[in-house]
Parts: sequence; C-alpha cells; structure tokens
Amino acid sequence: MHQNWLNCIKTLKNSLPSASRAPLQSADASLRAPQRLGAALAILSLSMALAACEGQWNNPHPENASDQTVLYDSFRARPKHLDPARSYSSDEAIFVAQIYEPPFQYHFLKRPYQVVPRSAANMPEVLWRDAEGNLVDEASEATSSEYIIQIQPDIHYQPHPALAKTEEGAYRYHDLSADALSDKRTLSDFSAQGTRELVADDFVYQIKRLADPAVQSPVSGLFSRYIKGFADFTKAVSEQREANPNVSLRDLEMAGVEALDRYRYRIELTQVYPQFLYWLSMNFFAPMPWEADAFYQQAGMSERNIVLDWYPIGTGPYMLTENNPNLRMVLERNPHFDHEHYPSEGEPGDREAGMLADAGKPLPFIDKAVYSLEKEQIPYWNKFLQGYYDTSGVSSDSFDQAFQFSAGDLELAPEMREKHIEMVSATTSLIYYTGFNMRDEVVGGDSQRARLLRQAIAIAVDYEEYISIFLNGRGSPAQAPIPPGIFGGGEVGSVCNPVVYHCDGDRRQRRSIEEAKKRLARAGYPDGIDPKTGKALVLYLDTLGGGPDRKANLQWIMKQFDKIGIKLVIRSTDYNRFREKMSNGTAQIFQWGWGADYPDPENFLFLLYGPHSKVDTQGENAANYDNPAFNRLFQQMKNMENSPERLALIEQMIEIVREDSPWLFGYIPKSYVLYHDWYGNVKPNTMARNTLKYKTINSQRRAEQQARWNRPVLWPFAVLVGLLFIVVVPAVISYRRAQRKGVL
Repeated sequence: MHQNWLNCIKTLKNSLPSASRAPLQSADASLRAPQRLGAALAILSLSMALAACEGQWNNPHPENASDQTVLYDSFRARPKHLDPARSYSSDEAIFVAQIYEPPFQYHFLKRPYQVVPRSAANMPEVLWRDAEGNLVDEASEATSSEYIIQIQPDIHYQPHPALAKTEEGAYRYHDLSADALSDKRTLSDFSAQGTRELVADDFVYQIKRLADPAVQSPVSGLFSRYIKGFADFTKAVSEQREANPNVSLRDLEMAGVEALDRYRYRIELTQVYPQFLYWLSMNFFAPMPWEADAFYQQAGMSERNIVLDWYPIGTGPYMLTENNPNLRMVLERNPHFDHEHYPSEGEPGDREAGMLADAGKPLPFIDKAVYSLEKEQIPYWNKFLQGYYDTSGVSSDSFDQAFQFSAGDLELAPEMREKHIEMVSATTSLIYYTGFNMRDEVVGGDSQRARLLRQAIAIAVDYEEYISIFLNGRGSPAQAPIPPGIFGGGEVGSVCNPVVYHCDGDRRQRRSIEEAKKRLARAGYPDGIDPKTGKALVLYLDTLGGGPDRKANLQWIMKQFDKIGIKLVIRSTDYNRFREKMSNGTAQIFQWGWGADYPDPENFLFLLYGPHSKVDTQGENAANYDNPAFNRLFQQMKNMENSPERLALIEQMIEIVREDSPWLFGYIPKSYVLYHDWYGNVKPNTMARNTLKYKTINSQRRAEQQARWNRPVLWPFAVLVGLLFIVVVPAVISYRRAQRKGVL
C-alpha cells in the first residue's frame, strides 16, 4: 500500500467519533449485532471520507517528488559496464554519457550534425605531415596527422572518495588495509569525499587505459591501427606486469600521446583519419583520473563490487548516486558542474518552435533523474499514461492506442491529444539487414550463379510487408548500406535499388516474384529445385533464440523464401554459440544490425570492406564480403571530406554492392517518442546520448495532471458498503425485536 494511502487512513481513523472508531480496533470475530452496525457505519464513513483524500494512491514515486525538478524514465536491461573505456552499449550510454565528458560533442540543435567543444576549450588544431615528418598544408598531401587539444580550465570532478585527502595532503583511501575495508560494502561507506581540477594528463591516462589489455576495451584493436605507439604500449604493459603486477600506467609512455602542459595534450595518428574527430566525441576518450584506478584496484575492492564499472567518476553534469539495477538507477546533479550553457543558436525553425527559449542559461536544468527497471511493456505504458513517466517510446502493443491514420497520415489518437501528449519522430541512423556468408559454398562467392541466387532472394523477401506487419509502418526498406540522412545515403524515399525494384524517379515498385523465379532459374535452381538432390534447395538461417515475437518473425522470413520454392531452416542457438559461428564463418545466412557510431558513410561502408572480414580479422565485415573494386574505392573514399568527388565514389561502391547483393538491405527503423507537455527542449538527436542536461521539467504542471488523472475511484467500494448496510440493518432490527420478546 502506498504511503499516501496509509497516512490518509490513519488521519481519517483518528478523526472518527470514538463510537465508530472502536469497532475498527476490534478483531473479535464474534461481534454482536450492534457492534456490526457500528462497524458498517464506520466503514461507510471511512469510504466516503477517503474520496476527499488528496494524493494519488498509485503513485510509484515518493510523495514529495512532484515538488522537485526530477525526470522519471525507465530502463530495460542492466548496464554491464559504466567504465567509459569498456562501455559500448546504448543501454549503458543512458548513464555513461551524462557522467563523463569527452573533449567534444554533437551540437544539440544543429543539423546536419556538427561537432562542437565539450570539455575542450575550442576545436582541435589539426596538423598534417608527409612521409618525412614535414608539415604540409593539405590532408591529401599527408601520410599522418596530429591533433592538439586544449581543455577548459576550472572543470572539476564530482565528489568521490578516490580524490579525498587528509589535512596533510595525502590520499585518504589509497592504501587501505584489510581491517580498514572490513566495514565497507558500498561507496557510500567511505565518509570523506574530494575533488580536483581536470587536467590534460587525465585524457592521456584514459587513452593508455584503452590500450591496457587488462581493461579489455572494445576499441583497442581499432586504435592500435591508428594511434602511434598504441600497439607497442599494449605490449609493454603486458611485459611490465609480468615483472611487476602493480605497475602503473602513469609510469609508461605512449609514443603518440602526451600532455603538452596542464591544459593541452596531443594525439598523433599514423595516417590521415578525419573521422577521428567523431571518436573524440565518444565516451571512450573521456578523461579518467589516475586516482580512480589507484582506489579501485586495491585488494578487497572487487570482492565487494566496489569497482569503476559500478561506481563511475566523471566531470559531467550528473553523477550516479543510486545503482540498483534490479530496481532503479538515480542520477543527480554534479555540484561541481558549472561550465556549460544552453546553445544560443540552432537551425531554421528552432526559435519558432521554442527550442531557443533557454538560450545562454546554465546547464543542467533538471536536478535529478530516476530510471526505474521496467521489463514489461504494458505496465510501463500505463504509467506513462498516468503521468508517472515523462516520456515513452511506442511499441507494437501500444501503437494502436497512441496513433491513428487520417487521410493516410499518422497522427496522435484523441486520447493522447486530450492529455496534451506530444510526439516527435526521426529516421534512425540504424540499419537492420540479413547477410550472406560470402565464404559459404552455396550462397557465397562471386560466381554468376551465387549472385543471381542472392538477387532472387532479395526480391522475394518483402520488407515493405515486414514493416507493415511487425513495425506498424514505422520504418522504410533500405536501398543501400547507408541509412538516409548520412552523406551518400540520400533522403527517405529518394533512393532506389534497381536490382530489387523498378525505379522511376522518386517512385519505386518491388520486382515481382516471377522475376525472382527467373533469376533463380538462371542460377540453376528452377522453381527452387536443387539439381543435386532433385528437391527444394535448403538454406540455413543462423539466429539467436527469442520469445513469441521472435518466433513470428522467423516464420515470416521462412514464408518469404518459400515464395520462390526455397526451404529455409532456422538454426537457433545461444549468444556464445552464435558468435562462434560468425567468427568461424560456419553460419550461412544471418540477421544483423548496425547503428552509426558517427555520422559518416565510412562508418557503414567499412562493414563491407574486405580487410575487415569477421573470419580473417574479427572485424565488423560479418558477411566476409571481399570485392577488390569495392576495396579500392573504399580506400580512396574513407579519408575524404564530403564533396561531389566523394559522393561519386560512394555511388560507385553502392552500385557494386547492389549487384553483388551480399546483404538483403533490410530496413531503416523510424523512432517515435511521446512526451507530456511538461517535458521541454525535445528534439531528436540520433547521434548524441548526453542530452539529459538540456531537458526541462515543469513540476507544477506534472503534479496537477497526475492528480487529475489518478483520482481514486471509490464508488464501487461505497456501493459494497451500502449493500452490506442494507443486509446488516434488518438483522439488527430482528435481533432487537427478538430480544424485547424475550426469545433469546
């Protein structure tokens, strides 16, 4: 029972007359009739009085929360890593991106996406060098590059025990004995906290952590190819630890990374890589104080789960004050954060939409963000409608309740409009595709037979139908390996894949099943018959297991193959076995997805670059596609600035991939987010994850609407008590009559 309800009942009970209150206090099952009458009257009085009680009995949040500037949201999965060197999941980014501050970020309002300073004081100075190490003026003349980054002064870390010092200036908790740790179970058991200024060395230290094999950063392999001295540093750490397990990363140097002074550091790359600026906007390159490792790596800490993955330490606008992933996660304002303001300019239309009303104001606006674990969609959706969550995504289960179609356009349902719920939508920088293992002897290879087989399947698998059935129309069929909105990906509806569609300007029509069957026959499989067996060709889809929704998805794709006579067999397995199959190249057909790390076509086209093969290098080329012409064009394109010349190369690459068809291009999801009118500064940003600091909450408006939508419905209880009263009163009258007649 909610505390509001308990307090209300207690108050009302004390306010009842003593004659009515006495029956409530009795637990005697053999009450006499007059007592039963008194009890009935008391219950009736209580039920009527409860209707006047204030507050929402179903409020899942503390009763005083409506008076605070608090955001209420949810999360679905327990974050595995809160260490910025290890975290690479969107579920983890909900928290990590608010706590840590890499040097750069994406502008909250401007589109196309623009990188701007975050903890950096300005944009980096980029130097280009030729093969002899001489400075050159153009990136096209260079073979290597160098980034010099200056950070803002007077940025301070959140309060943390790792930074606490004694009066003598020594670190209070860096040399803890077993006895000193005996009563420590959580970070809050350390009574003292401290802070210090952010310095350039902290950024250098974090890059060393990326190279540390003990950290197991998912990007270490990538940056061993780009950052000078990165791979050598990894080797040196391993060798040094064999002699001294307690060696500090501070004692080792990385050739291409160094602090120039208190507020400047440099990173040297072994090649020209303009996309590196995007990486500097990711949490991997957020600063880390060496004191954090010194604190967490002490003996006895990991046994108590007092580790960086559980208790982060950053300079961002928020800090994690409650980490209970089985119930809720709580972010609260970092008291030392005072160096960022809401942007003063945006793109056309932002001012008219009210997105610049807070221009120049200090961030963040919200004091606290409470994220509750919600494993089931329906309770989560109902709490949003009751006003207990400020924002909500839209699942297939809630789609019909949230939206309606009017003249072919999607709009909010009347119930949503009555509650002043608003909607924002965006085409995601995400692609879901079905891949062929190009090492497979049946579906793979560059023969005309295999190519025609893949093209026939691409025509047969109708992603328009899939989007309609499983996504309620929330998406568009992909026409290329690059999503719309990314340079080279075009806009939604403006691109057409001629292998799968008849293309006529902006109009496209999927080729018929008859055309698919003709290509299949040319591939040597007339009507889907395998000439080796005389029976239907059998192909295999390797996939992870799942629930009822997943089963329906798999049945659908089996029917798509069946349309051209091919029998698709589903081989479900667990995650570890599936990953092993992908690594070994034993999967035949698979389903995969990729979300943009940064808004550049290179981040998608590299998924088909031969040297990034999953089998050969454990890279992200899961299809193991290797076309020499595509590879050459990729090498030319990858480091170019966006230009007509770069676009021409991208279009050639897309044409090659469409013809070879190593993927069924699948679909691009469209996201819909609903939010209440008290939730402000809402604008889709598919690149940035650190947008909590820009949001506003009108707490008074929320409290008013919650009270309005959650009044207790008591009339059924009152009717029940009334019926009880009708039954009891005649019994009491009969009892008294019998008593007067002396029958009893």
